[in-house]
Amino acid sequence: MKVLVCTEPGNLSYTTKDIPQLQPGHTLLKIKRIGICGTDLHAFGGSQPYFTYPRVLGHELAAEVVNSEGKSDFKTGDLVTVIPYINCGKCLACRSGKTNCCSSIQVLGVHTDGGMAEYIQVPTRLLLHSQGLSLDELALVEPLAIGAHGVRRAAIKKDEYVLVIGAGPIGLGAMEFARIAGGKVIALDINPQRLAFCKDKLKVAHTINALTDDVTTQLQEITGGDMPGVVIDATGSLKAINNAFQYMAHGARFVLIGLQKGEISFSHPEFHKREATLMSSRNATREDFDLVVSSMKNKLVAPGNYITHRVNFDDAASQFKSWLDPANGVIKCMVSIN
Repeated sequence: MKVLVCTEPGNLSYTTKDIPQLQPGHTLLKIKRIGICGTDLHAFGGSQPYFTYPRVLGHELAAEVVNSEGKSDFKTGDLVTVIPYINCGKCLACRSGKTNCCSSIQVLGVHTDGGMAEYIQVPTRLLLHSQGLSLDELALVEPLAIGAHGVRRAAIKKDEYVLVIGAGPIGLGAMEFARIAGGKVIALDINPQRLAFCKDKLKVAHTINALTDDVTTQLQEITGGDMPGVVIDATGSLKAINNAFQYMAHGARFVLIGLQKGEISFSHPEFHKREATLMSSRNATREDFDLVVSSMKNKLVAPGNYITHRVNFDDAASQFKSWLDPANGVIKCMVSIN
């Protein structure tokens, strides 16, 4: 089978490998769609934590069942998506239902080889039926689940102002599910094209450009002087994260979905006097995946809005670098395998 490998930062190359031999409790899948996300782009650029080379990227997957080992309700030809977080099931996090932050988690395309291949085998327990969703929709379930999980962590109250920093795919998903949760969404980014996307496609009422606007003044005006009760970072930018501490209302929650390699710093007195809450949000759980699938089926989100670029698997290596350039306006690139 054909496989696309990231051999080192900035280098992707095609190779061939044997089709995986099916292991007990696993299902062999034929990959049909692969969504490209920030994790893939950061890995290609050499800035992704938890990453080693060489690595087969790809964890936003839509696939067709080829064969399932053992007792399973997945049949040959079924369309599925994958929860790409292989957890141990034994650690405290897993025993507490927090499988998304298992102490020995193996994420497809990060810690172990992912889906940029014609075939892959995964534990059957990590599959979800399509429930009538299209291949494109199935490949978008995982990135939307990341945003949904961050929003669930935030415990948003109805009509609460929610500032989402970063209007990439993960941030856009957070905006969608913050809206569904009843929040009043404010989008903050430095890219005017992405802010326009928020207004036009997601109907976000308030957008702020961090490069050209006075962010604090704008937030005060929008919130009637209160500032946002929830701040969600989806940038993974150290500067953006550190700046965002000043945007919180008293009693606010700050959720870090974005990830970077450095150390966060903030004023303890300013944080303390707000009795603020800082929390991370890693991956997603089956509950989040189920919510996304249900939201798609009920037309609460329109996943087709996100796909701005398409490419065939055979051309992905040559196109990959271009997706890092903000001038190309990439929100989500979808790779198809025939």
